[in-house]
Amino acid sequence: MTEDKEDCKEMPEDKKICNELCNDKRKNDIRNMSTLCYLQRDGKYLMLHRTVKERDVNKDKWIGVGGHFKLGESPEECVCREVREETGYILHNWRYRGLVTFDSGSGDYEYMSLFTSEDFSGQPIPCDEGELEWVDREAVWKLNIWAGDKIFFRLLDEEVPFFSLKLVYNGHDKLVSAVLNGQPMELFDVLHEDGTRSGVVQERNVVHREGDPHGTVHIWIVRPSAHCPSGYEVLLQKRSANKDSNPGCLDISAAGQIDAGDEPAESALRELGEELGIHARPEDLKYLGVHRGYYEKIFHGRMFRDFEFAHLFLYTGEFDEGSLVLQESEVESVQWMDLEACRRLVEGNREATCIYPDEFHTISEEMRR
Repeated sequence: MTEDKEDCKEMPEDKKICNELCNDKRKNDIRNMSTLCYLQRDGKYLMLHRTVKERDVNKDKWIGVGGHFKLGESPEECVCREVREETGYILHNWRYRGLVTFDSGSGDYEYMSLFTSEDFSGQPIPCDEGELEWVDREAVWKLNIWAGDKIFFRLLDEEVPFFSLKLVYNGHDKLVSAVLNGQPMELFDVLHEDGTRSGVVQERNVVHREGDPHGTVHIWIVRPSAHCPSGYEVLLQKRSANKDSNPGCLDISAAGQIDAGDEPAESALRELGEELGIHARPEDLKYLGVHRGYYEKIFHGRMFRDFEFAHLFLYTGEFDEGSLVLQESEVESVQWMDLEACRRLVEGNREATCIYPDEFHTISEEMRR
């Protein structure tokens, strides 16, 4: 209100014109503010298929119900009114789950107050913006929804406390940035079954919830060793106990995901630097091809699905073992192991490592050559 009064001082003397301009400013302030509500019943969400308006940023998408604020409304007043107008239902109780900042990349902006409700009554009415349908909560993930909507659906499913989520798109459907509570989220290129990019970008945890194909890099550090029976030893890392998958397991020397838009070689160099403190050059890496792998397992009470196209590299450069700097959030420790002993461990105890036996065979064959 203070800003509105200050703006009025700079406006024409005529009081009527001044008031009109102030009111216009207030309307512009709330033009991009809206509510979005997901009604829940019997394991289903009430979804709106937006098919009516031709000039609609949500055209043909499935979303929740809601709409823009009216002047002077609170988020709660707005969501109750919009749900009643669009569905016929009257909300009795609701949960204010988060604030979603939406940037389409083509000039459309929304500041959406996100709600859920399981306590409502009334008789459903037709919606003039599309078709309403109760959809099983798991089936919602297969609908034509915004990529960023899957992020907040995941947060809702995981009962994350009130959150602020900013989603930025490229002017179409491609997600280019996601920031949760001020922290950037990892985004990956979703791949086709043949390993090529599909054009879809998705957040890390959604990728592993859905089992989407994505790219990774695996960097192996192997060196000659006179005291090892095989003549070689391999550097293994022990994964941090806080990892979202395979905590505490022995793993490849360094590994990581390929961020959206990045290439395998630059990702491999980044992972060596981040996880081990090795600042390598492109010529220090020998490319060995792609390994395709899939597994699914429950970690920390949640299903984790990993469908990866792993680009394999052999590190051929030098490094000072005493100068390794481990990334605590990823790596608990490292150890050298005889190549043949490692093979027996990988093939005989799948719980001790998260290394694919056929990938390890590729590395062993390379060293024999």
